[in-house]
Amino acid sequence: MIKGVIIKGIGGFYYVDTGCGVYECRARGVFRKRKITPLVGDYAGIDVTDENKKKGFLKEILPRKSFLIRPKVANVDLAVIVFAVKNPQPDTNLMDRFIVLAAERGLETAIVLNKTDLDPDGGYIPMKEMYEKAGFDVVCHSAETGEGTEELKKLFADKVSVLAGPSGVGKSSLIMSLNPEMNLETGELSAKIERGRHTTRHTQLMEIFPGAFVVDSPGFSSLSILHIPPEELEKYFREFQPFLKNCRFNGCSHVNEEECGIREELGKAISEERYSHYVKFLEEIREERKYRYD
Repeated sequence: MIKGVIIKGIGGFYYVDTGCGVYECRARGVFRKRKITPLVGDYAGIDVTDENKKKGFLKEILPRKSFLIRPKVANVDLAVIVFAVKNPQPDTNLMDRFIVLAAERGLETAIVLNKTDLDPDGGYIPMKEMYEKAGFDVVCHSAETGEGTEELKKLFADKVSVLAGPSGVGKSSLIMSLNPEMNLETGELSAKIERGRHTTRHTQLMEIFPGAFVVDSPGFSSLSILHIPPEELEKYFREFQPFLKNCRFNGCSHVNEEECGIREELGKAISEERYSHYVKFLEEIREERKYRYD
């Protein structure tokens, strides 16, 4: 038995990258009996049946450390949220929505501020500093100038990452700056990540350089946060965590209560802009629940 990672699954066939070649494998019947569905990103053991044709059978699925429903993929290490500094203009409310969803799915998160060559005056620097202060790794990148390319290589190294962000922010250019030989069409990641005139029919992993994989899929296909219980939203704003113990009241919502540890830090350890997004998200969730249960 040899081991590898499933990089694609389609039509009952699973393609396993072992580091010494990609093997086309079928799943043995034992998986159906145990109700185990192999997923892209799974580490698997395979039995090789034809070395020349690179064919075999999946024998076992190793334990998963994470699992996403949309996109359906296992063992993702990192969500990389990509926004352009211009064209289109960045929307930090939307960025925080991506961040909350990534955190809710248990993913570590990093931020890429892309197309920095379009803003030579550095108008994006306050946004960079706001997210760094909140505890995020932020990489400023330009495919045109090469800025941030080495930082990106360190970010993606030895990880399975999923890219998230609105269309037009340069996700494909970002990948091509790491591996120009990928020859992705500008504006689309492998003609699949962005929803446009192409349709993704399956999720797969792209190896952008040895050991660095990116999930090629529609990514975060829904940006709804309405499923998150209102009392749990605070968990997904990481800069809140050190100050929650300073709230006088248990169950403090951090909106109107007196002696709130979060509001006491506004403009200091906690950005007023990020806090305003927290309040807006909380209102959305509460309004949805009021509508649903009234």
